[in-house]
Amino acid sequence: MTNVVMPDEGASIPAKEEQTKMLDRAFREWGSELSGRVAVVTGGARGLGRTIAECLMRSGAKVVAVDKSWEGADAFRQELEAKNGLAVTVDITDDAALDTAYELVMAQFGTVDILINNAALVSETLFYPTGHRNTLDTTDEDWQKMFDVNLFGALKVIRRFIAPMRANGRGSILNVVSSGVLSVSSGGAFYGLRPWTVEMPYQATKAALTALTFYLAEEVRTEGIAVNALMPGHTRTSWFDDTARAFNDIDVVYFMRPAVAEHVLPCTLFLASQNAAGATGRLYYVPEWNYDYGYGDYSAWLDHELPADMEEGYARLEAAMPTYERSGVPHLPFDAQGALYAAAMANMGSREGWAGGSAQ
Repeated sequence: MTNVVMPDEGASIPAKEEQTKMLDRAFREWGSELSGRVAVVTGGARGLGRTIAECLMRSGAKVVAVDKSWEGADAFRQELEAKNGLAVTVDITDDAALDTAYELVMAQFGTVDILINNAALVSETLFYPTGHRNTLDTTDEDWQKMFDVNLFGALKVIRRFIAPMRANGRGSILNVVSSGVLSVSSGGAFYGLRPWTVEMPYQATKAALTALTFYLAEEVRTEGIAVNALMPGHTRTSWFDDTARAFNDIDVVYFMRPAVAEHVLPCTLFLASQNAAGATGRLYYVPEWNYDYGYGDYSAWLDHELPADMEEGYARLEAAMPTYERSGVPHLPFDAQGALYAAAMANMGSREGWAGGSAQ
């Protein structure tokens, strides 16, 4: 049963223990499939990308973590290289730099089996720190910057690193997108899943990358290559704390409590192990996949180890939130979450409110 009201103080230890058990199971199921394979992870120096890279290393893969900057990530760089991996500094919008990076990877490993396109320019970085700007207030330059990284950059990376997969007749490409790209239907015309989150041009780029995923999957299916897309939930990743604190400064809690980045790992391990004979041409919403395959509902992956100032805000929000739960879903639909969030903010006496938020 999915609970909206979160556990009280002391939830951190049992929550972490349960998450660890689920991760251990995922490694038992798919870890051996990835041992010895070469995996390229973009945006791999920090945040979600680093979590994925560390996961693949634990599975015995040879990991190439690509990022525009390794500032503040020296310890991870050293760990990566000590485990027969490779840390590469490259701007994925730069063709010449990507050519050099590809040649470096091929010289060291001779092949690529897995590509995870995680690198992205998010709204919270482009419109620091809150990430909100109405569509008609954005500029052409904003759109160009976002598309250069999130779509054209991803395509540039694919064009290069798919080559050894084609030569080998197998491989897996995984594009990280966002639930904000989805539309839903209730017996008639389609409408946006959560258009109130104010995320243009970011969501436009992720919608384009999602469409690219479907079409590319069909085009390379006969060559043995799986191409899928993955949508994380509301996640505490590298930019999250700055944004949450910016909302705290105006007495607004940054939507619901976030999930730990590790919630994407069981599904990522499953997809990284695929080729075209398995799952391909699909878009997976991680909380749904976790729920369906026995890796817990969304509340099982929530982060109960937030810094004290952030924890105080989420604790107040959860205490003010009406209790509502139901079975059959990994978490409540976004509209229901938005209504409960707004009710909690009103109960807290906030004059401000925001019914939105997404990690990816």
